[in-house]
Amino acid sequence: MKLIISSSELLKGTMAVSKAIPAKSSLPILENFLFDLQGSTLEITAFDQELALRTKVEVESGVEDGRIAVPARHLMDLLKELPDQPITIQTVKENYFECLWMGGESTLPYFNADEYPQITTTDETAVSISFPAQALVDGIASTIYATDDDEMRPVMNGILFDMTEAGTTLVASDSRKLICYTTTDVKAEQQSSFILHKKPAAILRSIIGKEVEDVQITYDAKNAVFTFGKTMVVCRLIVGRYPKYRDVIPQNNSNVLKIDRLQLLNCVKRVSVCSNKASNSIKFDLKSNNLEVSAQDLGFSIAAHETTKCQYDGEELQIGFKSTFLVEILNNLGSSEIVIKFADSRRAALLLPGDEGEQNEKICAILMPIQI
Repeated sequence: MKLIISSSELLKGTMAVSKAIPAKSSLPILENFLFDLQGSTLEITAFDQELALRTKVEVESGVEDGRIAVPARHLMDLLKELPDQPITIQTVKENYFECLWMGGESTLPYFNADEYPQITTTDETAVSISFPAQALVDGIASTIYATDDDEMRPVMNGILFDMTEAGTTLVASDSRKLICYTTTDVKAEQQSSFILHKKPAAILRSIIGKEVEDVQITYDAKNAVFTFGKTMVVCRLIVGRYPKYRDVIPQNNSNVLKIDRLQLLNCVKRVSVCSNKASNSIKFDLKSNNLEVSAQDLGFSIAAHETTKCQYDGEELQIGFKSTFLVEILNNLGSSEIVIKFADSRRAALLLPGDEGEQNEKICAILMPIQI
């Protein structure tokens, strides 16, 4: 293999896929980038056995085609120290390649590309959809924080993509809170779904640039492939049946609170300083157009409360929440006002953006109360 390429372009390409390089692997070959040069295009692949990232970079000159596996950490450390300039990469003696730049060179080992594991994509049963990039990024950002970490319930470790003829809903839950993000821009000819693990979801969110318009998603029962621009993400899906989330969304919560989101968020943050550090519990005391938020920690004899004006239409109600969960939801709803609908002190509260328009139907959150 021999090629001439801009050092900054090569660094950009390796950075784009580096999130799939494992910190430590039982297969040392996976600590390398797979370089595949065909003509004027260099394909760069990284793989950790669960997730593969692949991108293409145009070279200034492809002298000799070839495939090699090159050490990821050493190459990236070198490229980060080089100013932007043409560099030459060429294999020399067996299992070594040179990287030449103006006034200098380095020699690094490479490994046989045939030892690199085969990346499994989708089969003939795969379904393809086109997903607006911004909707995909917003959907992941709006739901990923609600995923669970419990390895005993793997389906809760990811985001459900539930596609119907009416639209697509992204869902995440840890059983105490549930978030749904719906877009009508993505519709399926027939209902289908898959569960994307939180790790590839987070990576997708971070690498989809603002210049990307659409992401092509191809998925079967085991794998999904996300393609945009010159980048491809291949990941293994979570296999299992997601709980029937629509059944737990409250439909008839008649006690309605409307309040400025930041006003409530800051109030909860202040009061929760004095909450019990194990439970993080706070209490809402709701009366006509009045909300009192309070917390106490009897072990340290500390307490706090704050009264704030609001629009509240319903019965007088006292209800407790885990403050950290409520803060997460308020941070991510993103509207200037929010609406919280309550049934009673024992049943889940429904949180919605309070702004008028489509946003009101795009996202909703469900938060289970705690005993006070």
